[in-house]
Amino acid sequence: MTGVNRWAVLLLVCFIVMALIPGVLAPYGPKERSYPYQDPSPEHLLGTDDIGTDILTEVIYSARISLFVGFAAAALATGIGLCIGITAGYLRGGVDEVLMGATDVVMIIPKIPLIIILAAFLRPGVWLLILVLGLLGWESIARVVRSKVLQVRETGYVMSARCMGFSPFWIMGSEVLPNILHVVAPKFMLATAAAMISEASLSFLGLGDPTMQSWGMMISYAFSKGGFIREMWWWYLPPGICITLCVIAVAAISFSSREKHREVWME
Repeated sequence: MTGVNRWAVLLLVCFIVMALIPGVLAPYGPKERSYPYQDPSPEHLLGTDDIGTDILTEVIYSARISLFVGFAAAALATGIGLCIGITAGYLRGGVDEVLMGATDVVMIIPKIPLIIILAAFLRPGVWLLILVLGLLGWESIARVVRSKVLQVRETGYVMSARCMGFSPFWIMGSEVLPNILHVVAPKFMLATAAAMISEASLSFLGLGDPTMQSWGMMISYAFSKGGFIREMWWWYLPPGICITLCVIAVAAISFSSREKHREVWME
């Protein structure tokens, strides 16, 4: 593991800890109030917002929703892509054509406009956002998994299991799946980064759940409540930096994992 990868893992762990124990790390409670629009000071390191909430406290508590949406949506997308990719790659034939045709359809759907339309007509919520992001983010995972399964299904241990009369689904679960997880892991991390960016973008546009605080929602509030006009950089810049650093850390871990397994296969 290189120095950059260590820093990426450490950074992601810090964000996860921030999301798990915000009450321990935050200097104030999420409902405590002070004077509004305060500049950074020893009492409030990042100042306060329009209703007097400590901004550092908001940044820490907002990590929960941002990370939860990212990982949950990525888990859903990875699960769908994994099932479709394994089934299409192993069974092939008509099943492969139907599943890959559906994958092509999902791939050409403009995701952000569709999410905006759904969020505008349906009640905004975290679970709706996770569901939509997961259902629209699996196609690249399915393609990568299918490509790898086409290689694995011709290996000796898979052919031996087939000759011994094991069912296709048993072979897919016991012989194929363990040998393609190294391909899935980097895609899961990239899906997490993409979901976090999508959540922040939709929250900034006002299409997120206003009752759930996230980094994207913080930037949206700062924009709508005069933070940009007042040049209160300490209100909108910290959540933006958190989003950027978290996405960079997740992407770096993904690229590192992919390169590591590529080197192993080349050896």
